[in-house]
Amino acid sequence: VTKEDLGRATWLLLHTVAAQYPARPSKQQRKDVAALVHTLTRIYPCGECANHFRDIVRSKAPATSSAEELQQWACEVHNLVNASLGKASFNCKLVQARWNGLDCGTDMACDMTSR
Repeated sequence: VTKEDLGRATWLLLHTVAAQYPARPSKQQRKDVAALVHTLTRIYPCGECANHFRDIVRSKAPATSSAEELQQWACEVHNLVNASLGKASFNCKLVQARWNGLDCGTDMACDMTSR
């Protein structure tokens, strides 16, 4: 697994969590998503990447008040990482169109609202 593969997989996870996050999350959901982000800064397999992500998260804490805020936060942070790598940024106005398509069937298996 390359750093690039790991990075792509991590961003897929973070953007998908943000896309499935409730519009009005519970206190526990807010704590959990913040804990996920902060845990990544400590256990991420790439130490250099973890340190860089930690610096970004310290200056731009996860916005957990709503799905829209979390999606925008993830996009903005991803763009900060991309900028540091010399990669193009993503238009954060297109987040919904890009990440809001998780297919879990018709039984609402992806719905975080009741968790």
